[in-house]
Amino acid sequence: MSTQYDILIIGGGMAGASLAIALSGHGLRTGLVEAAPLKVEQVPNYDDRGIALSLGSRRILSALGVWDAMADQAQPIEHIHVSERGGFGFTHLHAGEEGVPALGQVITARDLGAGLLPALEDKEDLDILAPARVEWVKVEEDHARIGLDRGELRARLLVAADGGNSLVRQQLGFRTRRREYHQSAIIANITPGRPHGNSAWERFTPAGPMALLPMTEGRCALVWTVADEDVGEVLSLSDTDFLAQVQQHFGWRLGRLQRAGRRAAYPLSQLWVPHAVQHRAVVIGNAAHTLHPVAGQGFNLGLRDVAVLAEVILDAARAGNDPGDLENLERYQQWRARDQRGVVEATNLLVRSFSNELLPLKLARNLGVLGLEALPPARHAIARAAMGLQGRLPRLARGLPL
Repeated sequence: MSTQYDILIIGGGMAGASLAIALSGHGLRTGLVEAAPLKVEQVPNYDDRGIALSLGSRRILSALGVWDAMADQAQPIEHIHVSERGGFGFTHLHAGEEGVPALGQVITARDLGAGLLPALEDKEDLDILAPARVEWVKVEEDHARIGLDRGELRARLLVAADGGNSLVRQQLGFRTRRREYHQSAIIANITPGRPHGNSAWERFTPAGPMALLPMTEGRCALVWTVADEDVGEVLSLSDTDFLAQVQQHFGWRLGRLQRAGRRAAYPLSQLWVPHAVQHRAVVIGNAAHTLHPVAGQGFNLGLRDVAVLAEVILDAARAGNDPGDLENLERYQQWRARDQRGVVEATNLLVRSFSNELLPLKLARNLGVLGLEALPPARHAIARAAMGLQGRLPRLARGLPL
């Protein structure tokens, strides 16, 4: 076990593990620090939430060599249907119209972790320090230092991938912007009465957005946004009453809802680090941006962070430059800024716009959604964005090796 690294990644969740895999095999010494034992059943991020992977994310995972290990647990999204309860507007996105087999895939975070973590094993250029908790962080001119209960480590670059409550981000004083939604996401697996047909449904309701995503074994992943004060009541409902509530808000497009799996709730807020780099430090994934689940872009945005950062780091190393130098990290910042800002603001706009029940605004947004259905070029642009294929793509997002 070394005490001096080229790259130290703090956090072994989906973003941190993906970055460690991307950097391995390219001549850099990397350390991965995780507070929990690095096992799927013990890392909190790897739970039963349904994750909507964009086409771009699937390409990144394929280029990292991990997609085949998880593909059998994923369900393709071939159609996306967007509507509002009590409104007349709706629109569709179709894989066939975009010339792709699927717009994305749905997989549980647990199955995603089961594909990622084994890829970290037996890599000679990667040290895994888990369980190990970071106690302090300091950045100096030629290295960053972290303190663990087992001693001190140094690196040329420190990557904070330690989640929305990132200790590294807080200790290094990264400026953040926060929005509180006073909502929580209720998640559960639902078995519908009709086949889901590989369709994903985004339904805006007065209580909040509701998504049903296609899963394996004929199930759907439910993500239902409710006001914080209603969470306890929803979690305490019997399965029969819970399904009746979901049915009332979602409708009958999938027939009578048959069964509900275990429910859990996650409080929702938005956090964004507008400038995610400092000399010898960078924040990525949920440490850099946590989003409302509407449109399902959170993990996809973080995985694009990984793809770009890995490319910037390796390009610097191959050119003989210091990967932790601020000038090099500013390349990452400039590359990612537009995508991050766009997704953060678009997500917030969707939540705010569809939360307002004023009749003129409701009429306007239904006309807008209906107009979108009549404009294939506009739908194409939205589909490209949803698939993570807009803007300048890193090599991994084009399916190319680093």
